[in-house]
Amino acid sequence: MKKAILATKIGMTQIFKEDGELIPVTVLEAGPCVVTQVKTNENDGYESVQVGFADKKDRITVVDKNGKKEVIHEHGVVKAQQGTFKKAGTDSKKYLREFRFENSAEYKPGQEIKADIFAEGDKIDATAISKGKGFLSAIQKGQHRGPMGHGSKFHRHQGSNNSSSTPSRVFKGKCMPGHVGTEQVTVCNLEIVRVDADKNLILVRGAIPGPKKGLVTIKETTKVEV
Repeated sequence: MKKAILATKIGMTQIFKEDGELIPVTVLEAGPCVVTQVKTNENDGYESVQVGFADKKDRITVVDKNGKKEVIHEHGVVKAQQGTFKKAGTDSKKYLREFRFENSAEYKPGQEIKADIFAEGDKIDATAISKGKGFLSAIQKGQHRGPMGHGSKFHRHQGSNNSSSTPSRVFKGKCMPGHVGTEQVTVCNLEIVRVDADKNLILVRGAIPGPKKGLVTIKETTKVEV
């Protein structure tokens, strides 16, 4: 892998090409990401680049005159992680991810990775956590229906689960009630339509999973169309 970046999803819109073609796009705020640590074979047993994205407050503990401790920014970055950011000479970050770049040795702590590492026409893979749908019934998940005859009173139930006396069991993969969404989803081979380096924006053709303000990981694609 040669290039990758972290981004947040802003939403979807549409743009027009010079020939009048309408293109639906997802707008992403990509970076700037900061290199917080460079891992090497000598120290860590493998090579990778750890990057941070989106500022986050530090967790601060204050002791008053009576010896009482008071926590400020309770959900902030703990001291164990604060040292990593201070060593890299950067502010604390909300998200940390590792990328195994082919040229990991060329990166230095504190170096910024911006949206301009990608260009118009590049093919990427986008990874994000899909929207959560909560607990759904079998009908909502798989569109199975019970008997629809008059008086059955069983329209919204999935009916029998097993298959008579042979083989007298429920087959694997049968649609059952359960939680839907909130899963890691990767959409491959998407095309970058436009890059605005000044505003840290990347416009990607088509839809990307996840809600607005959700974290999206963008990498150069591993699948090339022939």
